Amino acid sequence: MSATLVAKELAAGHGDRVLFADLDLVVAPGDVVGLVGANGAGKSTLLRLLAGLDAPEHGGVRLSPPTANVGHLPQEPERRPGETVAAFLARRTGVAAAQQALDAATEALVSGDPGDAYAEALDRWLALGGADLEERAAEVAADLGLTVGLDQEMTSLSGGQAARVGLASLLLSRYDVFLLDEPTNDLDLDGLDRLERFVTGLRAGTVVVSHDREFLARTVTRVVELDLAQGQVRAYGGGYDAYLEEREVARRHAREQYEEYADTRASLETRARAQRAWMEKGVKNARRKAPDGDKLGRKFRTEATEKQAAKARQTEKTIERLEVVEEPRKEWELRMEIAAAPRSGAVVATLRGALARRGAFTLGPVDLQIDWADRVAITGANGSGKSTLLGVLLGRVPLDEGTAALGPGVVVGEVDQARALFEGDEPLLDAFGALVDLPPAEVRTVLAKFGLRAGHVLRPAATLSPGERTRSALALLQARGVNLLVLDEPTNHLDLPAIEQLESALDSYTGTLLLVTHDRRMLKAVQTTRRVVVEAGRIREA
Repeated sequence: MSATLVAKELAAGHGDRVLFADLDLVVAPGDVVGLVGANGAGKSTLLRLLAGLDAPEHGGVRLSPPTANVGHLPQEPERRPGETVAAFLARRTGVAAAQQALDAATEALVSGDPGDAYAEALDRWLALGGADLEERAAEVAADLGLTVGLDQEMTSLSGGQAARVGLASLLLSRYDVFLLDEPTNDLDLDGLDRLERFVTGLRAGTVVVSHDREFLARTVTRVVELDLAQGQVRAYGGGYDAYLEEREVARRHAREQYEEYADTRASLETRARAQRAWMEKGVKNARRKAPDGDKLGRKFRTEATEKQAAKARQTEKTIERLEVVEEPRKEWELRMEIAAAPRSGAVVATLRGALARRGAFTLGPVDLQIDWADRVAITGANGSGKSTLLGVLLGRVPLDEGTAALGPGVVVGEVDQARALFEGDEPLLDAFGALVDLPPAEVRTVLAKFGLRAGHVLRPAATLSPGERTRSALALLQARGVNLLVLDEPTNHLDLPAIEQLESALDSYTGTLLLVTHDRRMLKAVQTTRRVVVEAGRIREA
């Protein structure tokens, strides 16, 4: 069915901290709304409010018709112990919940209750595609090249396999409104292409949060920006690239308007001070210089003083009538640098006849040499072996055949796909401090530069959001010098300003770089000297 979602005067926050207020949004059939803003601005919070999963502090959300099905697909697909791929697909498509409601309504009908609840439950189950989900799931899995059975447990899948199953759940969904939170995470180029075609082909209204700039440019029809720094919500018509241009113009105009207002006010205040000074001087002169019988002179000086007083009052009224323009607050900005260790030897890493078996998957045999200052982009489909190749190069994955070696003086800095360094129960301050030779005060300073302040550093590292764990890993690169930088999907969970800062930092980094990414704009922006393509466990230079 065609459905429209309307949000009116929504407000949300955490404690005393306001995320957004007076937010109005209409999502009509065919709309693709890109929701953008810095990490922590409330994008995921807003999606949960639109889905009806949380209650707003003010305002409300309504659906037309009220029976429309809203699909909320959060960032990290939850992998529940014992849940099979088929059960995961049923849950993410809403069919599992609809089946439970239908079963309950069927039992109630047998017990003699009126059939209205049963009819509604059946309609919802059918609308969500429950009748043929099993057949469609098998077809989509085959089309995506998913090499695992639908009866396999989700917890046993690799990151790439889980990403494909997550994409399959989206392609199988038949919601009337889609709320997508970072659907591009971990998808390879083929997956991104399929996702783009799916989103642009939807007749349903869609709200999407994504860090993938190319995906946003190809899909969204308008943009809503949650500007935490200014405490404002702004809507922009047109696509993502048009939004970037319009936002830049708006920010420049806001700064110019404030500076014009500040200059005018400062000039008027200077004039008012001078007029008051002249007035006070005139009063003193009138008292000092006026002879007892000089009535004419006293009158002249009094009138002159009163004129200055009137001018001062007029200037002050002009200041009061000025329309106040608030100074645009500067956004917190990640200013990232990658500290360089002394250079390593001429040969950084080598693989000779390297072969590694991981379950049913085999990488190799691989022959590869990485030299000092090489900047290597490593690309390939999910599951082709990119992360395994990195693990073998770094000596983390044992070889079944062949040799792997790091050269002399190599100091590795890594942001891995799982952000595994910061997943324990100890506070972030302690977890980070154990990896660097810095006192706690300096650790706090480094983390603060990456937006990780008092509220973050004392929390267990495992409770950090994916974006916060990523920023922690990037902060580590700045805190300790590296000369071999290994980035495995570094843009996952980073907000757009942080991605641009990372690209800028990579421009000035002079060591050796291994970059695994599916971010098409990052591949264009970051200068590389070599491209290694991984295909089904084998490599080739492109």
